[in-house]
Amino acid sequence: MANQITKVSDVINPEVMADIISAKVTKKIAVAPFAKVDTTLAACAGDTIKVPRYTYIGDAEDVAEGEMCETSKLTATTTSATVKKAMKAVSLTDEVILSGYGNPVGEAVNQISLAIASKVDNDALDALLTAETVYDESSTKISYSGIVSAIDLFSEEVNSEKVIFVHPSQVTQLRKDADFISADKYVGGVMLTGEIGMIANCRVVPSKKIEKDETGAFYINPIIKLTADTESEDETPALTIYLKRDTMVETERDTLKRTTNISADKHYTVALSDTSKVVLAKFKA
Repeated sequence: MANQITKVSDVINPEVMADIISAKVTKKIAVAPFAKVDTTLAACAGDTIKVPRYTYIGDAEDVAEGEMCETSKLTATTTSATVKKAMKAVSLTDEVILSGYGNPVGEAVNQISLAIASKVDNDALDALLTAETVYDESSTKISYSGIVSAIDLFSEEVNSEKVIFVHPSQVTQLRKDADFISADKYVGGVMLTGEIGMIANCRVVPSKKIEKDETGAFYINPIIKLTADTESEDETPALTIYLKRDTMVETERDTLKRTTNISADKHYTVALSDTSKVVLAKFKA
C-alpha cells in the first residue's frame, strides 16, 4: 500500500468552513430571536435599502347618499440602511495545522465565527440605543415598578410580549423582586436564548454588553416589543439585520512561508426599523 500523505488542503475546505461558520454565527447572535433578517439586498444592485413606515390614513368618515368620498393621502417616512463588511482572518503555518496541539483549524473557525457574530451583535445594540423614547429613572435601581412605567410609554391598547436586556449585575435585584418569574417556573419553556425569567410581561435577557453611561451612574436597558397589535400598529419589526451576502470563507496559500490564510466576511447592516417599538430605560447602577 502506497504511503498516505496528509496535505493542508485535506484539512482546510473553504466551502465546509463557510457552512460551519454561518451556523455558528447564527447561534451566537443574541438578537436573532427578535431581529428580523432581511435578504432583500442580496437580490438587488446597490448597497443601500430604504424601508418605508406608513402613516395611518385616519378612521373612516360618514358619507351621505350621493356625496363623494374624499380621498386620503398615503404618506410614509423611510429608514435608510447602508451595507458594510465585517471581516476577520487567521494565518496558520503548516506545522501548526499538521502537528499542532488540539485542533488549530477548528479553533480558527470557532474564533472567526465568534468575532463576526460579536460584531453583528454590537451593531444591533448600537442601533437600539438610537431609539427616541427614553424612560429616565436613573436615580432608582431596576424594579417591577420602574419597568412597568417604562413599558407604559408604548401606550399600548393590547399588552404585547417584550424583551428587556439587563446587565448581569442587575439580575440579583430582579431576582429579589416579588414580581419576577424565574424561567425554571415556565410552563411552556424558554423562548429566547439566554432568557432567565420574566417581569411585567418582559422576557429578561442578561448581557455584559449593556453598559453604564459615561458617568457610571446608571444602565441603559433597551426594551423591545416582540409582537404588534396589527389593528393599530405597523408590523415592521423593531430591529432588522439587512443581509447583502452571508458569511463567505476564502483561503490563500503563501508558498514561500508555507502558511495558509483563512479569512471570512459578512456583508450586512443593522437598522432600527421601527423606533416606536423600543424604549430605553435608565436605571441606577
